[in-house]
Amino acid sequence: MKLAVFDCDGTLIDSQINIIRAMESSFQRHGLAPPDSHATRRIVGLSLVEAMQALLPQADHALHLSLADDYKSAFQRLRADKALDAEPLYPGIRSLLDALDAQGWLLAVATGKSDRGLKLALEHHGIHSLFVSLQTADRHPSKPHPSMLRAALADAGARADQAVMIGDTVFDIAMGQAAGVRSIGVDWGYHDAHELIDAGAAHVAETSDHLLALLNG
Repeated sequence: MKLAVFDCDGTLIDSQINIIRAMESSFQRHGLAPPDSHATRRIVGLSLVEAMQALLPQADHALHLSLADDYKSAFQRLRADKALDAEPLYPGIRSLLDALDAQGWLLAVATGKSDRGLKLALEHHGIHSLFVSLQTADRHPSKPHPSMLRAALADAGARADQAVMIGDTVFDIAMGQAAGVRSIGVDWGYHDAHELIDAGAAHVAETSDHLLALLNG
């Protein structure tokens, strides 16, 4: 048995435009200067409240909660305006998933997105049915806590040594480390390759074809 657990934003789907827009809206609603786009990309992968804490470490918890709620509302408005069209799959991802599925891999997602947001994104791209386990921030602590990975392993009936965590941020790699799961980074997302290696990634894939070769190596 082989289980591949993917992060979503920055790994499967390039959703940075809508993430940045929603973050700007949530901060502006509170009369705050929005973080620059680089700072926003750096926190992708964390659950929303933890992301707000990272962006505004001196603010109180009530503000972090309110910013997170406003971000959700802004993101939902963007999606109502057909903004999912601005969230493409990264090049080669659909072919990669189909190839792994055909080879007998079980596929899962572990993401800081909500259940609703993940379902909408995966269904938009016609890949929802490929995954045997979908773990989100609605039911787990934020990455790098290993809870999401442990749940994915349980859903798939797989051991940690039969699984691989695939992600673009140090939060993904650290989650894999915490769960005792081998981790592979991808360099098309939001954190640099050297950061992923330093966090414990066994390899960093440069393309989807490279990732497929690493998974089958």
